[in-house]
Amino acid sequence: MRTGAGAGRTGYVHEALLYDSDDELLAVVLPFLLGGVEAGELTAVSLDVRNAELVRRALPTGADVTFLPGGDVYARPTAAIRAYRELFASFAATGTSQIRMVGELPPLLLGATWDAWARYESAINHVYDDFPLWGLCAYDRRVTPPQVLADVARTHPRVATPGGGHEPTGVYTEPATYLAECRPAPLDPVQHATPLVELVDPTPAQARDAVRAADAGRLPPDDLDDLVIAVSEVVCNALRHGTAPVSLRLWRAPDRMVVTVHDRGPGPKDPYAGLLPAGDGSEGGLGLWISHQSCHHVTHHRDADGFTIRLTVGNPHFPV
Repeated sequence: MRTGAGAGRTGYVHEALLYDSDDELLAVVLPFLLGGVEAGELTAVSLDVRNAELVRRALPTGADVTFLPGGDVYARPTAAIRAYRELFASFAATGTSQIRMVGELPPLLLGATWDAWARYESAINHVYDDFPLWGLCAYDRRVTPPQVLADVARTHPRVATPGGGHEPTGVYTEPATYLAECRPAPLDPVQHATPLVELVDPTPAQARDAVRAADAGRLPPDDLDDLVIAVSEVVCNALRHGTAPVSLRLWRAPDRMVVTVHDRGPGPKDPYAGLLPAGDGSEGGLGLWISHQSCHHVTHHRDADGFTIRLTVGNPHFPV
């Protein structure tokens, strides 16, 4: 039988933890973890090194809490989803009645790539719902930008508070609605310059050749191969499922390459496109999923002119 906020529920209980001090973080996390230990539930922590050590020191000696490495799993949203689903499946296989986990995104992800992680925070309300999971997503209000906190409220049904409270955010939006919204990401600074490459209705082979020719040895070979694959998949999708003309633009910076592919269609119908593999790829979902696996940052943008996907390989973390 599940306990705490998970009592009487099935699936994923997704809560935000917004804190302004170490004491406020511990005031929520310690009762959450110790309640799980007392109930015999599998209880885990995936925080940065500093916060993990803060929690570790505050727990009673011998408390049965699993500490997980937090940073590497967040290389890409798709990688995080895959890794956590595997982890939760292994936890559930132990027979635990509930999995309790407190985690946090690295602060670097709250900047230029936040749009992708906002999609992640929304999507996991659905993606993890087949596990008996109660998760707390911690955000330090002292360093989290206001626009990120606004998205956190819309992607988490409740906020966990000191004293055992579980307050509705009041603005939570179901994933299918949230993910379908027009949510433009900030332009990469390189996009303010003239593109190095501009193609109209390129074949996938022409798109691949253009990327390789533009690289000029700047990207590591594996990264270049990943971008070539991603661009090929996205161009193929646009030609097959979009509305002509299909335009490709490419920019190059010392530490990254940025490619946009635009068509005049509405984009994929599946709100989870890119985050989850499509069953048969008939609507281009498998190709989008491959591109999200291959690139360091992927954005989606719909407007009156159509649908644009932006692919970045290299360092996507520019100042915003």
